Amino acid sequence: MKKIFVLSLFFLVFLSGCNLVGDKNEAKEVTLEEAKVIIADFINEYLMQQGQEVSISEVVKENSLYRASVNVPGGQVTESYLSLDGKTFFPSALDIAEVEGEAEASASSQNASQEATLADVSKQKTPKVELFVMSHCLYGTQMEKGILQVLDTLGDKVDFELKFCDYAMHDKKEVDEQIAQYCIQKNEPEKLKEYLYCFLEDADGERCVASVGINKSSLDSCVTATDNEYKITEMYNDRNTWKGGSYPTFPIYEDDAAKYAVSGSPSLVINGTKISSGRDSSTLLRTICAGFENAPSECNTELSAVSPAPGFGFDGSGSATAAECGS
Repeated sequence: MKKIFVLSLFFLVFLSGCNLVGDKNEAKEVTLEEAKVIIADFINEYLMQQGQEVSISEVVKENSLYRASVNVPGGQVTESYLSLDGKTFFPSALDIAEVEGEAEASASSQNASQEATLADVSKQKTPKVELFVMSHCLYGTQMEKGILQVLDTLGDKVDFELKFCDYAMHDKKEVDEQIAQYCIQKNEPEKLKEYLYCFLEDADGERCVASVGINKSSLDSCVTATDNEYKITEMYNDRNTWKGGSYPTFPIYEDDAAKYAVSGSPSLVINGTKISSGRDSSTLLRTICAGFENAPSECNTELSAVSPAPGFGFDGSGSATAAECGS
């Protein structure tokens, strides 16, 4: 539990930025008591779920940092760090060799588990591949980046459809973007892949619509009609319709999400079977090719075995993970 909490904190702070104060001018050291308050307030305000809090039992000066003992709900204690000027928070000091070893063990375990799962996939001449995501989920975008190479490789030998979970976790921007992507796939399916390559760079949908040459008038008409048909914005404005009162409903694929028991992003379905898979292109190619009656030669293509980094942008890489956005 301690390791999970520490790594989760590390990732959350990495995403939101570690600087607690925007002014980077040189500042004096904060006191031990001030450091204690800063650390507790920051963790409770930005890193804990609503209704949960941590407390700080001790703060000591260690080398060029303050080290705090953080009492986590459930009785666990972990250590976090603060720069002496009180501006930069570090969730933990991580042992690189230990983390790398755990990641390798996790990847090996995932691959072994996947071998058993692949045998359960039914075979079709043209496999049906359905990928459920939330458009702004960092793990959904991770799998999308991995699967694009696979779609380039297999082309029309697979029947691919991008679908969305029945709720959105990233507010109105996600709701709007998903309606747009649904309409692009509906009106100009041959341009969806190119659009995704663009959108996954920086999440700038308007730029990508223009860059890819999507018919803006047709897209806008489809967005309006789809929104009215499914009452998406109407339900967004009525929190009583939100899932668990927390997340806006996105109903376009709610029947399929229920059929496949899709609860989070990403979720991969091949020939009607929900299946776990690594997010690197090599593993995804092998996973999808398990759905062929007779696998084509393209299934032997060597693709990247490096998992894309979560989130937007094609630079960097991420570890093998089964993490998802889900309530």
